[in-house]
Amino acid sequence: MEKRDWPLFVYGGFSSCIAELSTFPIDTTKTRLQIQGQILDGQYNKIKYRGMIDAFYQIYKEEGFLSLYSGISPALLRQCTYGSIKFGTYYSLKKACNDYLQMTEDMIVVNFTCAICSGIISASIANPTDVLKVRLQALGREKVGTYVQYNVFKCFRHIYVHEGLGGLWKGVGPTSQRAGIIASVELPVYDYCKHKLMVIFGNHISNHFISSLIASFFSAIASNPIDVIRTRLMNQNQSNYNEIGNNHIYKGSIDCFLKTVKYEGVFSLYKGFVPTFVRMGPWNIIFFIIYEKLKSI
Repeated sequence: MEKRDWPLFVYGGFSSCIAELSTFPIDTTKTRLQIQGQILDGQYNKIKYRGMIDAFYQIYKEEGFLSLYSGISPALLRQCTYGSIKFGTYYSLKKACNDYLQMTEDMIVVNFTCAICSGIISASIANPTDVLKVRLQALGREKVGTYVQYNVFKCFRHIYVHEGLGGLWKGVGPTSQRAGIIASVELPVYDYCKHKLMVIFGNHISNHFISSLIASFFSAIASNPIDVIRTRLMNQNQSNYNEIGNNHIYKGSIDCFLKTVKYEGVFSLYKGFVPTFVRMGPWNIIFFIIYEKLKSI
């Protein structure tokens, strides 16, 4: 890695944290919607929320505004690792291809390959922070018995003690797959749109805004089903395994997929799609505008 490439990692992590802080409440509503109907403790998790707005309102009314930020600590920690590695690796790999292989900026195959590699690598490394985030988001602030005071370190200790080191990498398969899908759609689409819109807008904020919005829409469509699966795998507590038996716990990604479709239908794989896109759009807009600005300094 050349010395001049390191700022890309720093810019990626910083921009990711700002975007995460700005849109996190929407992500919390998405998580709550995705775990509705999930089999937990031998029974279905009841359907409580009718949609994104209803989920946001009920969480705010019943648990308080701060509940919408449950899990923000591991989320920011995740962005410091996942965001830095993902965007830094992608643009470094792409730059290497452009410089040494004489590839053009809008070479879709090269951009796709660089993006999927960066997504899988970064998500696999940052998976423990994702598990902590999902657990705290699902729990909210009304159930204090399991993760006392929502302390991220106590949550980490609880998972490690009761589920072992493997518990922190629960759902790493679908998480890395999701990250690979998102990156392989989001980053190449953004770069392609940005390149094509240069003729109209130039390297201006309006170009970054439109390109990131288009990239968000397609990545939300591609990633939502696997996002539902990984969220459910991360949310299930391994300590329930011996209590409720194999019939009421997901053994892995395929088992989770089959049971979700069997008991809730195909469209259950798109639970939380609206908040996914509503969050992904502003998240990417904020990220790319800040990232592009930092790169121009």
